[in-house]
Amino acid sequence: MSPSTIDSIDPAAPEADFYIPATGPTRLRRNLKHDDTFAVVDSHGDIGASAGDSDGIFLADTRYLSWFEFLLNGMQLLLLGSNMRDDNSVLTVDLTNPDIYFENKLVLHKDVLHIVRTLFLWRGTAYQRFGIQNHGDQTVSLRLSFAFGSDFADIFEVRGIRREHRGVAAARVIDEKNVLLSYEGLDGRVRTSALNFDPPPTELTSSVASYAIDLEPGQRQSLFATVGCDGSGRTPPAPFLRGLVSAARATKDATANTATVETSNDLFNQILCRSMADLRMLTTETAQGPYPYAGIPWYSTTFGRDGIITAIQMLWCDPSIARGVLKRLAAYQAKSFDPISDAEPGKILHEMRSGEMAILREVPFGLYYGSVDSTPLFVMLAGLYFERTGDGDTILELWPQIEAALAWIDGPGDADCDGFVEYHRQTEQGLANQGWKDSHDAVFHADGQLAKGPIALAEVQGYVFMAKQLAARVARRLGNHALADALDRQAIELAVRFEEAFWCPEIGTYALALDGAKKQCKIRTSNAGQVLFTGIASRARAVAVAECLMRPSFFSGWGIRTLSQEERRYNPMSYHNGSVWPHDNAMIALGFARNGLPRPIERVFKGMFNAATYMDISRLPELFCGFQRRRGRGPTLYPVACAPQAWAAATPFALLQASLGLSFNPEMNEIRLMNPRLPSFLDEVILRQLRLGNSSVDLAIGRHDEEVSLRVLRREGQLRVTAVHT
Repeated sequence: MSPSTIDSIDPAAPEADFYIPATGPTRLRRNLKHDDTFAVVDSHGDIGASAGDSDGIFLADTRYLSWFEFLLNGMQLLLLGSNMRDDNSVLTVDLTNPDIYFENKLVLHKDVLHIVRTLFLWRGTAYQRFGIQNHGDQTVSLRLSFAFGSDFADIFEVRGIRREHRGVAAARVIDEKNVLLSYEGLDGRVRTSALNFDPPPTELTSSVASYAIDLEPGQRQSLFATVGCDGSGRTPPAPFLRGLVSAARATKDATANTATVETSNDLFNQILCRSMADLRMLTTETAQGPYPYAGIPWYSTTFGRDGIITAIQMLWCDPSIARGVLKRLAAYQAKSFDPISDAEPGKILHEMRSGEMAILREVPFGLYYGSVDSTPLFVMLAGLYFERTGDGDTILELWPQIEAALAWIDGPGDADCDGFVEYHRQTEQGLANQGWKDSHDAVFHADGQLAKGPIALAEVQGYVFMAKQLAARVARRLGNHALADALDRQAIELAVRFEEAFWCPEIGTYALALDGAKKQCKIRTSNAGQVLFTGIASRARAVAVAECLMRPSFFSGWGIRTLSQEERRYNPMSYHNGSVWPHDNAMIALGFARNGLPRPIERVFKGMFNAATYMDISRLPELFCGFQRRRGRGPTLYPVACAPQAWAAATPFALLQASLGLSFNPEMNEIRLMNPRLPSFLDEVILRQLRLGNSSVDLAIGRHDEEVSLRVLRREGQLRVTAVHT
């Protein structure tokens, strides 16, 4: 993720440029996305009508519409309800009129008009329909208006950066129903928003469309508005209903080959449906294949780390995500040194931006490589994908990029040749911290002092260990036995060095990191939990780490905190120093599964399930606060957390995999459940269309106290299914 910092940060510090301020919106926000276009509207469907600077219609890191407010006789309407369709393709808002006075006389009682506002996105265009019905017994004369405008702000401006100079904006009426908003940026590019109103308004200016309407009792009337971003506005938009049907069909088609999950718990089914819908909304069809954009509103673009971890979490049920992520990141792998973008040959992308500020290099994130873990994670994902699918053709195609990534790990990634991969930004423009906890204060010592780099993070060494082990297996399958043997040897040597350098017996867990002087950051963090996922920890150390993470100082009742309450910088309201991140818990749970620790999996799974039941529309956010769970109260939200967020949405699926111990063996055409167990809130889980190669199977897993039963409901092909208990 791009960085976020604590409120006390010095505004002059480089990290402050990328701080996300909390503005406290007065209306809930709703998100829509299709391909590269996304919209953030309030619960009324308006943009810019209440506090909260993230509102807008966005494309390519630019806000194409910053104001679109629906008014009745100059007044805001009353909200009856606001609901996302289950597949996230459509937002429906029910509104009614307030009491309307003229010269101190009530001329229209509230609740006489019913307005149904329908919004969706399709191919770079935002569609809206306003269906208005008079439920009164008299004819009403109305003045409906749409106030609109655009600042064409770069996403980093929306996040709070102030620019000394900007381009030139203009607005003009094209004809009786069309208005064109435009902006010529300092990068020389002209960006446009084409607004279309149907039927033609009674009055149309460059900022307001007004309708004078008389509605008889029971009469209905519909108004339509579209906003086309850039080229999508050069031709007339598709009719509303045609676009609506196309958008819904595309959403359905995207899940055609994905395994589905149905359980005995209706609440958990809702959480799974919302998570899958969020993932499908965030996934963009790129030139290289499907890619899950990180999150809305701040991270709706290609992020290396986020895409890889999301793909790992979803690998068991939809390997196509991993294939798309691998191909896209391979296409943008760094080939040269560039200090401003922290690029080095073989390094995997951290973040991609295409807005005006990135083009002008006012921010370094056009193609930015300031991530220490994306490169080993890329190799990990390639190996895991091969183990899941046996897709040798894709791996062979990616092998040059895999070798380049391995060369970076042993070369620029380990600049001091001590056997550990470290990070240190090359310019003051870059991110100070380049692991997944990338806020400025996330890496520190026991006394609270921030660590100075180059910094070697614990979990990153685990990623390197797992990457080399998996790459060795792939190399051996490709016939390169010498390389495979070398990688296996390097992994074993790394595990020995890691235990000697990172284990802290006095705190009973692994150090967060080694600083530039090779001094341990002896603090208790969730990073040690991700170490378990990679297999670099011994079984005895893994048990000790698990015990540490499940103590009340770590486990809030909702999930494992990023930082123990015992540490100096603990703050349950911080971004990385005491909050709870769903994806972090999922990765830790997969680590528990790898080490045969079912009870902590169940506690984490149950905590996340309970937290999701309190969340708006059953959606797990990017993170939430780490306050201890209290009877009768839900979790405390983090004010600027992205929702939806890809790796948070994938969390329930990863937790289910951890609980069932799911693994795949393409060579044996076998699906294996290792030490399967179901949490107490699930009596049965049914997996349908679980695929391996050309075969598929439907499974039913039932809970019987602490035991499970397994039934094959349908089998296509010669697929074997086994359950193993150790």
